[in-house]
Amino acid sequence: MDQREKKLAAASAAIELIELEGFIGVGTGSTANCFIDLLAQFKHQFDGAVASSEASAERLKANGIAVLDLNGVGDLAVYVDGADEATRHRHLIKGGGGALTREKIVAQASKLFICIVDDSKIVGHLGDFPLPIEVIPMARSFVAREMVKLGGRPELRHGFTTDNGNQIIDVFGLEIREPVQLEETINQIPGVVTNGLFARRSADIIVVSGDSGVERLE
Repeated sequence: MDQREKKLAAASAAIELIELEGFIGVGTGSTANCFIDLLAQFKHQFDGAVASSEASAERLKANGIAVLDLNGVGDLAVYVDGADEATRHRHLIKGGGGALTREKIVAQASKLFICIVDDSKIVGHLGDFPLPIEVIPMARSFVAREMVKLGGRPELRHGFTTDNGNQIIDVFGLEIREPVQLEETINQIPGVVTNGLFARRSADIIVVSGDSGVERLE
């Protein structure tokens, strides 16, 4: 299978896992887009979706799926999203598309978080993919200096603004052995909105698609 076929297989497996009722939390990115497109086939079986980005909201609407704000829905039964890196301990790096803050909010508001990935995203430990950090614009240089102290090489994501009006610093060179601790440490830096480590609220299930089929990590 090529990568797109693997993403579609993971998305299809996730649909089989969830109850198609109420409101469904939906993530952002190429794998989440596969999920959205497949979900459209069942749009009459559930009430609508809560999207983690404006891009996902537009794709959902284009597929005829109603999109509501999280404030109008409350807690969600399930959230389905992809990842940039994932370990077999179900810790993730997310935010390559810049939607990490809203993704983290929707994940935290959901009883079940299902992560869908192709097997290229499974790693022994996190950190080969640069860690995204959403920052208040006035704090970007300060936060970057703090990340150097933690052993990283920060780079501003030039020309990019998040849906929240903030900026992204991508931190290269981190070897993340204790993701829960590092997530908390970075989030305590003034000016950080949040970072792309999903370790404190990790995935409940990771659906991994590869050449030999689909595997569930839970």
